[in-house]
Amino acid sequence: MIVEKVKDFIKKYNLSGTFVVAFSGGYDSMCLLDILNKAGYDVAAVHLNHNWRGKESLEDAKNCREFAEKNNIKFYSETLGNEIEKTETAAREARYEFFKRCAERFNSKVVFTAHNFDDNAETVLYRIIKGTGTIGLQGIAEHRDIFYRPLLGATREEIEKYCRLNELTPNVDSSNYNTNYKRNFIRHKILPILREINPKVSEALNTLSKIAQDDNQLIDNYLPANLLEASEIEQKRIIYKILTHYNLDYDKKKIDNIQKFIQENRNSKSGKKCSLTDNLWLFVSSTKTEVVRKKEKNSAEIEITHTGIYDFGEYEFSIEQTDIMPEQYPKDSDFKAFIETDVINFVLRHRKDGDIIAPLGSSGTQKLKKYLNEKKIPQHEKDDIVLLCDKNEVLWAAGLGLSDRLKVVNKPTHVITLKKR
Repeated sequence: MIVEKVKDFIKKYNLSGTFVVAFSGGYDSMCLLDILNKAGYDVAAVHLNHNWRGKESLEDAKNCREFAEKNNIKFYSETLGNEIEKTETAAREARYEFFKRCAERFNSKVVFTAHNFDDNAETVLYRIIKGTGTIGLQGIAEHRDIFYRPLLGATREEIEKYCRLNELTPNVDSSNYNTNYKRNFIRHKILPILREINPKVSEALNTLSKIAQDDNQLIDNYLPANLLEASEIEQKRIIYKILTHYNLDYDKKKIDNIQKFIQENRNSKSGKKCSLTDNLWLFVSSTKTEVVRKKEKNSAEIEITHTGIYDFGEYEFSIEQTDIMPEQYPKDSDFKAFIETDVINFVLRHRKDGDIIAPLGSSGTQKLKKYLNEKKIPQHEKDDIVLLCDKNEVLWAAGLGLSDRLKVVNKPTHVITLKKR
C-alpha cells in the first residue's frame, strides 16, 4: 500500500530525472529511499550532520553512507560547522540550503523529504497552539518549489511496518525523545491525551489541514499581487504567504512587525530592508516590494579589446562599429548606447571600491556610490549592475547612463548593448 502511494505521488506530479532524497537514516527517510531504489528510480541520498549529538551523529552519518553503498545508491553528506546556531530554526534553514546545493550537485529538480501523515498532524496542532492563523492550519505542503513529500499520505505505523517487513535498520535519533523540543512534547505528551478524547485525532487534524488548504487557495485567488496596493488585512495575508514560502517560523507578532515596517517605508524612494533571516530580507520602496537574498560579491571581469560579442555571466555584451546617426538616441534606462571612441580598451565588470564616473553632461567626475544613490538604486541591486570601465572610471553603467567621456560629439563610431542570454 505505501509503495503504491509513493508511485502514485510521482505520477501525480509527473516527476522524472534524478530524485534527491533527504536521508537522515531514520525510519521515514530510509523507508522512502528504499521504496524509490527498489522501484528503479534514479536516486541520490544526501545526509546533513547537524553536529548536535557528537558520536551519535557521526554514527548516524556512517550508517547512512553504508546503507547507500550497500544498495548502490549515490550518496553525499556534509557536516554543519560550529558557527551555526543550535536552534531548530537555524538548523532548518541550514538544512534546506544544503538540499538546494545538493539538487544543483546532482542536476536535479526534485528533492524528496520524508514528512508523513503524523508529522502533518503534529505540525497543525503546533501551529494552532502558536496562533499562526488559518494559513498555518494548512500544515506541511505536498509540494513547494523543488521540494516534494511523497509520504504525507502514509502514517508512521505504515512506515515502521514497511521497515520491519523489509528488514531495514534505521537510525534512532535519541533527541526525538527529548520533550524539551516543542514538537517532541506535542508528540509524546499532548497527542496521547488528545487521543483519549478522539482516538482519530491525527486524522481529524489532517482533515482540518486539507480544509484550510482549500479555503486558503480560494482566498489567494482574490488577493492583489502587489503588497503596496493591498489593504492592511490583505497585506497580512501576503506576508503569511511570503514567510511560509521560505519555510520561516511566524506568529502574529512577527507579521504585525513586518506590516508596520511596510507602512513606515512604503514611500521610501531608495527603499529599506527588513531582516527575515540572516541572509534573507524583505525590501520595500515606493515602487516595489521583493524578497532579496544575501549574495557574494561578483569579482568576474573580462577585457573588451575589439568589436564582437562577449559572454559575461548571464549576460551577452556586444560592441559593433557604426557610422549611422540614429534618429533617436536610446534612453539612459535602455541597455544600449551609441558611443564615440578611437580606441577599444575597456573592462566589463561589477563595481569596486573607489570607482568614479563622469555623468553625461557633467564637467567632472563623482564617486560611483553617489551616482547610484542619486539614481535611487537599492543597496541590494548595486552589486548586480554591469559596468564598462577604464581602470577605476566607469564609462557606462548598463541601464543607468553613459559617461561624458564616451558621448557622441561628431558622429557615433560604435554601438554597445547588453542583454540576458
